[in-house]
Amino acid sequence: MHIPSLKEVVSADEWQLRCDLAACYRLVATYGWTDLVFTHISARMPGQTHHSFLINPYGLMFEEVTASSLVVVDRHGNKLRESPFPVNPAGFVIHSAVHAARADAQCVLHTHTRAGVAVSAQAGGVLPISQQSTFVLNSLAYHDYEGVALREDERPRLQADLGQATYLMLRNHGLLTVGRSVADAFLAMYLFETTCQIQLAAQAGGPLTRIPQPIIDGVGEVMKVQTAGQGGAFVWPALLRKLDRLDASYKS
Repeated sequence: MHIPSLKEVVSADEWQLRCDLAACYRLVATYGWTDLVFTHISARMPGQTHHSFLINPYGLMFEEVTASSLVVVDRHGNKLRESPFPVNPAGFVIHSAVHAARADAQCVLHTHTRAGVAVSAQAGGVLPISQQSTFVLNSLAYHDYEGVALREDERPRLQADLGQATYLMLRNHGLLTVGRSVADAFLAMYLFETTCQIQLAAQAGGPLTRIPQPIIDGVGEVMKVQTAGQGGAFVWPALLRKLDRLDASYKS
């Protein structure tokens, strides 16, 4: 499928954001976090508060998403630039709700992985049993399942449950992270997904050892040290190099 390049059409800032978001879709596919064409990653348009954002063209596999194929929509789900692709209504409801409530949420990443859904169905949620879990538990919220997210009246409850958290576990549904950049949201999801995979593996064995709460309370500062104060930006260049070795077409 040929999609005309928008590189010379949009601003330099928008093009960079499109490349980063397309890269995030490809990375999610690379790490096996996809659910066919379902779930979404969105990014607020440069210079915007909550008025418009980029989201995937509904119907493309994540490994097919490119910078030029991403769709820009307003807060009502209307496309702001011509595109042959539709937007998933369920994706719009969740992502627009988060972007509207969180001016700091440049990127919102949502998955339906087996490990994520499995832990989201457990009454205890995320358990403090791994180093990865300490980062998640330091900023984790939960939202109860209300069916496929198509109803506008779910938005205020989702927003209230998320609050100022970085990680949101959608009960019986999946995982969601927010970030001040695409890189931050991706790194958060990497930790969230890994936490869930480790938990399921550990639960298959003997009794679990829990990490004390005071350690969890101090991990915010630890993360800054681990990433040299850069958050996701610390690992993002390496991830882009990985993608470029595999397939650089996300930048088209």
